Amino acid sequence: MNAIAPPASSSRSLAYVALFAALMAVLGLIPKVDLPFGVPITLQSLGVMLAGCLLGPRRGFLAIALFLLAVALGLPLLPGGRGGITVFIGATSGFLFGWMFGAFACGLLMRLLVPRLGGTTGSGILAVTFFSSVIGGIAVVYAFGIVGLSLVAHMSLSQAALAMLIFIPGDLVKCGICAVVVQTVKRGMPSWRLERD
Repeated sequence: MNAIAPPASSSRSLAYVALFAALMAVLGLIPKVDLPFGVPITLQSLGVMLAGCLLGPRRGFLAIALFLLAVALGLPLLPGGRGGITVFIGATSGFLFGWMFGAFACGLLMRLLVPRLGGTTGSGILAVTFFSSVIGGIAVVYAFGIVGLSLVAHMSLSQAALAMLIFIPGDLVKCGICAVVVQTVKRGMPSWRLERD
């Protein structure tokens, strides 16, 4: 008996997950900016936003989880060539875990809000994507990051939160870039479903 081939949609989903995990790796090649308290400025948070907003909550989560699995296995995919299990107990550990849930939150908000736009590809998509990126890519990721930094660096939550303020301007720029990329993808590929699960 011949094995039943997987549905095309499942194969496509796996390809998207692998593609965005690879995108995260590529963004990790761009040099980081080190800060005194051990949490660097990187472009990989943009990859988190794009994965969630373009793939949806489940696939976005899986793409980041696949990337982090590769990191845990020792591949040097984080900026500066970092990898291995030790990165998950350092100052950035909260952010790394937060990336998965940040991508999920971005995708969930897109799934909830995009149908209300009636399929528009204009300023509505820009606004919804920017909002989703701010909530998922900043608020959710920072929540995990602040707790992780507080525990590892023996700081109070308020001190850790204050230390994160330096990241906000750059991350807001990333939210804007994410919104423009998503709008461009939607215009170029009208069939791309931003409200996917």
